[in-house]
Amino acid sequence: MATRPDGVLASAGMTGGTPSLGHAGRVVRVERGRAEVRLADRVVAVPVADRALLVGDRVDVCVGPGPATVLAVRPRTTVVARAATDRTSGEQALAVNVDVVVVVEPMDPTPSLGRIERLLVLAWSSGARPLVVLTKADLASGGHDLHASVQAAAPGVDVLAVSAPTGAGLDGLRERLGPGRTFVLLGPSGAGKSTLVNALAGTDLLAVGDVRGDGRGRHTTTHRELVELPDGSSLIDTPGLRAVGLLGDAAAVDDVFAEIAGLARDCRFRDCAHDTEPGCAVQAAVAEGGLPERRLASWRRLQREIAYQNRRGDARLQAEERAKWKAIVRRQRAHAAGHPSR
Repeated sequence: MATRPDGVLASAGMTGGTPSLGHAGRVVRVERGRAEVRLADRVVAVPVADRALLVGDRVDVCVGPGPATVLAVRPRTTVVARAATDRTSGEQALAVNVDVVVVVEPMDPTPSLGRIERLLVLAWSSGARPLVVLTKADLASGGHDLHASVQAAAPGVDVLAVSAPTGAGLDGLRERLGPGRTFVLLGPSGAGKSTLVNALAGTDLLAVGDVRGDGRGRHTTTHRELVELPDGSSLIDTPGLRAVGLLGDAAAVDDVFAEIAGLARDCRFRDCAHDTEPGCAVQAAVAEGGLPERRLASWRRLQREIAYQNRRGDARLQAEERAKWKAIVRRQRAHAAGHPSR
């Protein structure tokens, strides 16, 4: 897509120069080969190529006597993405143009601190503000201790404990919502994301399912969908995430592990790996009980994964560059041999 002088991304399918702008809309749902766009007065379906549009995209749509078409996709302000789950080193965008990434984790069974930390890295990397919401507070025992342990794993991030069936904690969440703001819910299957959306909306907008006997959820949500709440805010519900591959943003890891980043400033060596180096303030904090060993182990694991993804990305880009120049050389040789069509 090309960028026009007014900053709007022009659709590759446009012809005849710059078109007149149509109706402004927001993509609320994307399925294979089609997307649903909410306009001011209705929802229209538009045909789309694979991955050309994402839930949350702001678009200009031409609505005529025939099928509606997308004229332009406006620049994205934030992108929530994870590493692709296939063998490529690409990325999979989960939602765009969101203000807050809500990391949803159930309090029953016991919250996974490692998963919360991993999702917070995605949240900080997106450019949006993270928020942790602990669901099923009515089912958890020792709720105060669980809340404290999650708060320690999410420095600088608000952590709310809520119960959709009883309504406990929902007012605190509603205070963070507001007209014109967009939230995306990220979490595992069975965390109660769809139930939470229904509780905030005051009606059953989304289907909900049961949790299996092992505490793991069944996939009720099978697609991403943007819904409007009564207060004028928008929520994007997503399918449960079982694999959360990280993309290369070491700064986001420092945001999630702010206490380690702060301690590292007092290490003797600037490039300290916090392993066996002398004068390591991080290791000293672990030895003195000021920093849990689990936090340092999680920091190491995420740093290694991001470094690995960066290496994969560099290798992919190098391979694409080599392939491009090989194709150029082949065309040049074919042209020199009198066979320009090859």
